[in-house]
Amino acid sequence: MPAKEMRADILVVGGGLGGVAAALGACRAGKSVVMSEEFDWIGGQSTSQAVPSDEHTWVEQFGITRSYRKLRNGIRQYYRDNYPLTEAARGWSDLNPGGGWVSRICAEPRVSLAVMEAMLMPYRGAGRLKVLQPYRPVTADVDGDRVRSITVRHRDTGREIVIAANYILDATELGDLLPMTGTEYVKGFEAQSDTGEPNAPPKAQPDNVQAVSVCFAVDCVDGDQTIDKPEHYDYWSTYQPHFWGGPLLGFTAPHPRTLEFTTRSFTPNVDDDPLLVDADQRKGGGDENLWLFRRIAARRNFVPGFYESDICFVNWPMIDYMDGTIIDVSEEEKAKHLKSAADLSYAVFYWLQTQAPRIDGGQGYRGLRLRGDITGTEHGLAMAPYVRESRRIKPVTRVVEQDLSYAVRGGKGAVNYRDSVGIGMYRIDLHPSTGGDNYIDVASCPFEIPLGALLPERMKNLIPAGKNIGTTHITNGCYRLHPVEWNIGEVAGMLAAYCLEKGLKPHQIQENDEHLRDFQRELTREGIEIRWPDIAAY
Repeated sequence: MPAKEMRADILVVGGGLGGVAAALGACRAGKSVVMSEEFDWIGGQSTSQAVPSDEHTWVEQFGITRSYRKLRNGIRQYYRDNYPLTEAARGWSDLNPGGGWVSRICAEPRVSLAVMEAMLMPYRGAGRLKVLQPYRPVTADVDGDRVRSITVRHRDTGREIVIAANYILDATELGDLLPMTGTEYVKGFEAQSDTGEPNAPPKAQPDNVQAVSVCFAVDCVDGDQTIDKPEHYDYWSTYQPHFWGGPLLGFTAPHPRTLEFTTRSFTPNVDDDPLLVDADQRKGGGDENLWLFRRIAARRNFVPGFYESDICFVNWPMIDYMDGTIIDVSEEEKAKHLKSAADLSYAVFYWLQTQAPRIDGGQGYRGLRLRGDITGTEHGLAMAPYVRESRRIKPVTRVVEQDLSYAVRGGKGAVNYRDSVGIGMYRIDLHPSTGGDNYIDVASCPFEIPLGALLPERMKNLIPAGKNIGTTHITNGCYRLHPVEWNIGEVAGMLAAYCLEKGLKPHQIQENDEHLRDFQRELTREGIEIRWPDIAAY
C-alpha cells in the first residue's frame, strides 16, 4: 500500500509536554499543524512516563508560561469538578491532589492527559490540528539545509504517512529527527576543554548519559498481592554500583546533593495530613519517606473510603538503569536495554513486596499492588520510559554550566541573554549515568532560555522543541524539567508560526534586534515571561 501524504504549515514530531505546547503555540497563531506521537497518550513526562511535575519554588506566583498555568489550574479544576474531595481539600486554592512532596501539584496521569486533550480540542474540531497516534518517525526527506518531509509509521499496523511542512519541530524524547535529517548534534558528556564547565570531564564521553527509568504506580491494600519472582531478579538483587553504599535494591543510596550515604524510609499509607505538605524544593526535595515523595493520590484528600489506599509513583534512585545507553544504538540494542530497565523496575517492586525492611522488624509489604490501570498498561509499568537526556543540537547559542551555576555566578545571577524567550528554575540535577558517574547536583540561579539555543547552526527549518535544545550534558540537568520543556515547545511553535507570518527565517529573528524585540513582544502578549521579576521601587 503506498504511503498516505499529508501537508501542514507546521509538523510537530513528538507529543510530549514540548510537543503539546508547540502545537498549542502554533495553532493559537492560526497555522495548520500535524502532531505525531508514538505512544497512546500525549503528555510525555506528565502522563505516559508517570513523572509528577518537577517545578521551582515560586511556581504558584510566577516563572511559568500562561498556558502552563492553565494546564495546572485545569488539573485542579478537574479534581474539583469530578472527584469527591473533602471540603478542606476542595477549598485548598493550591490543591495538591496527591499531597506529594516532590511538587506542589501531584496528580494522576489520566487527569493531566484529560486537561491537555481539552486544551487541544478546539483546534482539532476546527480542523487546524491533526494528531496522529501511535506513529513514530522513520525517514526524512532533506534538501540541503531544509527538511521537506518526515515519514511516520504506525506502531501496530506499519502504515506510513509522509508529512510535508514548512517547519519541522523535533519534540521527540531522544531528538530522533537530528540524525534522521543530518542535523549536527552532540550526545553525552562534553569535554571540559570544549565547554569550560567545572564539572565536565577532561575528555568527551558521548555514550555517557543519564539513566533512564521505567516508573510505575503502586498502592497498598489488604491481602497478599505478591507477583511471581521476576526474570533476572537474582541479577538485580545483587547489583551494586561502586558509589552506592549498598545494593541498588535497598533504601540506602547517595544523597544527590551531598553524596553521603542516606537511608530513606518507606511506610505505606502513613496517616499524614496532605494539607500540611510543604513541597518546597529548597528544603531538600522531600524524599525522606519514599511513600510520600511522589504520591499522586492522598486518600485523606477525598471523602472517607473513596480510595482504599494512597497511590504513589515509584521514580526512586533504585530504578535508575545504568547498564547502557539507548541513544545511537541499534533497534535491537535499544529494545534490550529498555527491557532490562523494565526488568529492574519489576525487581524493585518484588523486592518491596518480599524483602524490604519494615519498621516493625519484618520484611516486605505483600499488600503492595501494581496499578497498571493508573499508568494505562496491562504490564503494570509506565507506558513509556522516563528519558532524562536527549541528543542535543549544535546551536547558535550553547548554554553551559558557568552561565547559571550559583557557585560560579553567585549574587550576579544567571546570564541575561539578549534573545531570552523564556525562564526556568531548577537545580542542575543529574542522575547516575551509563558511564558510572554518581549524582551531579549543583545549585543554580533562576535562568533564561536563549532563542539561540533553539536554533541549529545550519538547518533552517528544523527547530528543537524539548530536551534536544543547545544545552550541555550538565545544563540539561535543569532545562529538562516539565515547565521548561513546555516553555521551549511553546516558543518553538510560536517561532515557526511567526516566521511564516512575517516571511522571515528563525536565524534572522535571532540576529536582528528589531525582529527579535517584535518576537519577544509577541511572546509576552501570549503570557510567556522572558525575564525573572526585578522587585524594586516604582
